[in-house]
Amino acid sequence: MKLLSAICIAAALATAPVQATPVEPGEHYELLFRKGTLEGIGAEATLIYSRAVTNALSPEAAERDTGDIALTLGAQDDPLAQLEFRKQDKHRGLGRFPASVGNPMIMYFYESVIRDMAEAAGGSPYYIRNRVKEALVAPTEVEEGTAMFDGRSVPVRIVRLHPFAGDPNRARMKGFGELEMRVVMSEEVPGWYLSLTAETSGPETDTVYRSEMRFEGIEQ
Repeated sequence: MKLLSAICIAAALATAPVQATPVEPGEHYELLFRKGTLEGIGAEATLIYSRAVTNALSPEAAERDTGDIALTLGAQDDPLAQLEFRKQDKHRGLGRFPASVGNPMIMYFYESVIRDMAEAAGGSPYYIRNRVKEALVAPTEVEEGTAMFDGRSVPVRIVRLHPFAGDPNRARMKGFGELEMRVVMSEEVPGWYLSLTAETSGPETDTVYRSEMRFEGIEQ
């Protein structure tokens, strides 16, 4: 396996925000679920994302879910993209998605965090999913900055969501009430997403949960 476009990310996600711009409800949704992000990559290419998980409430689940995610585009006559979880020599299919819509990594990111929270903290995954959906269309800001990619500084946009801010059930969420979901995007990155991170800390700042998916390159 050879990664044609390996990246280098420095501390703090290698991002240096220079401004945060308020946007209208729904505008950041269009950025997060941007269409056409897989166009121009080439048929049968495989994008590799690493996933590293820390879960103080369920260390076994963190070990289970840490690995690589491969996104393989179909042939010229196949409009579907396939996601596959890879851990050492074990591979598991995660589904096939229309490549014309956009990069399915964004949906996998949100759904994996929803599942992880429901498993670790309890509660209804439907309730958690609904709070995330509300955050996706609530007013927010889009940060603009730079990040290191492939040995160079590139412009990025960053969207942060706090789906449980002000939620009346926060105190019962075992630390997940402070959850931040952060997506770093760039035109310079194949597939659009540089990193997708969800994290939350406890009352003494210890990490309760952290999941980071990071673009690593294109497999040849």
